[in-house]
Amino acid sequence: MTAIKETSVIQENKQYALDICPVTYVMEKIGNYWKPIILYHLSKGPIRYSEIKRAIPAITEKVLIQHLKQLESDGLVIRKAKPVVPPYVTYKLSKSGKGLMPVIDAMASWAINERAKEDKQ
Repeated sequence: MTAIKETSVIQENKQYALDICPVTYVMEKIGNYWKPIILYHLSKGPIRYSEIKRAIPAITEKVLIQHLKQLESDGLVIRKAKPVVPPYVTYKLSKSGKGLMPVIDAMASWAINERAKEDKQ
């Protein structure tokens, strides 16, 4: 992986965006389609990889693995692997990840309310 130049225009623009809008930081961490969905399922407690995959059948294995690794490197998810065959891997929210639960819960509540409005129309 190539090193990021600290003085690049893109990095300066990112820093500027972070300074004026803290939501930018959140979007860097969870800002794609699958990450909030993964976090939502992890909010129920520690679960195995296969359970996450079963809970989100539309996600590909490659994307799920990629996003779990990113969430782990961002400090939002803790991965625990037991050295057995077959591998026994569980994922759970870190303290920082648990701090996002009010945001994820608000998103879920908003979605439920909006869908109920649509159903009434």
